[in-house]
Amino acid sequence: MRIIVTGSIAWDYLMSFPGRFTEHLLPEHFSRVSLSFLVDSMDKRRGGCAPNIAYTLALLGERPVLMATAGQDFDDYRRWLEAAGIDTSLVREIPGKFTASFFCNTDQANNQIATFYSGAMEHASELSFRTAGPADLAIISPNDPDAMRQYAEECRVLGIRYIFDPGQQCARMSGPELEAGLTGAFMVVCNDYEFELLRQKTGLDEAGVLERAGMLVVTLGERGCRVMTRTGTFEVPAAPVSRIEDPTGVGDAFRGGFMKGLARGAEPLVCARMGSVAAAYALEHLGGTSHAYTWAEFKARYEGQFGPLPLA
Repeated sequence: MRIIVTGSIAWDYLMSFPGRFTEHLLPEHFSRVSLSFLVDSMDKRRGGCAPNIAYTLALLGERPVLMATAGQDFDDYRRWLEAAGIDTSLVREIPGKFTASFFCNTDQANNQIATFYSGAMEHASELSFRTAGPADLAIISPNDPDAMRQYAEECRVLGIRYIFDPGQQCARMSGPELEAGLTGAFMVVCNDYEFELLRQKTGLDEAGVLERAGMLVVTLGERGCRVMTRTGTFEVPAAPVSRIEDPTGVGDAFRGGFMKGLARGAEPLVCARMGSVAAAYALEHLGGTSHAYTWAEFKARYEGQFGPLPLA
């Protein structure tokens, strides 16, 4: 199966704050906020939604195709992705621009305050599914909003089964833009906060989304996820973890695990459980691509939590 993964490519600057942000937010002064957090540590990591998703797919035995834009500082990142089993032939490097950068500060309660510099990502709409070759499955993850709108329309016209994952761009995209992206999608995925933004902007509840898309998956953090189809709803718990290191990239790992199940023809319940296990690995490590496992290790962890995995 040829899987195309679109979305941001970024360098992640991950910082840890030895306290709770909420202790420093003064509701009576929200009209004028001036805060600075002194952090204990900072790590620079390879990141971006698209590489994070693709990395999990590669760990699980696929060779996903990354379709995104990067900057003049991408050479080392490209070599690492190729070594990890990810096809970067559709990645375009934009001269004179830097790769997008994600600056994220995480507190002791795993709350995050982040800033994102788009950089070369602004050129993502210059890429097209019309020239990307065949695709059996695609995901449209957070990216330049113009590109996300374009990709969804192209997938509908070309008959490509696609997952619409608006993520952080729920805050930036308008209601009509979000509704256009999810209409005709094989699946819509977002976390519970993002779904509330989507609901407020589009006026669509779960039933309304399912009138326009085939499946809705809402991740619930430590409570797992809720999967809604036109025939029913079920929840899958989060897989247990040995430690909580960093939440960055956990949602992307969930998507990669879920997509691996789809690629193998698994039922949504199995796909969601695979996503839960993939997310647990990411949560135990700093950054979205610093963990590793074999298929045998993944299968053993899945079966220890959920029982037999009906995939070879």
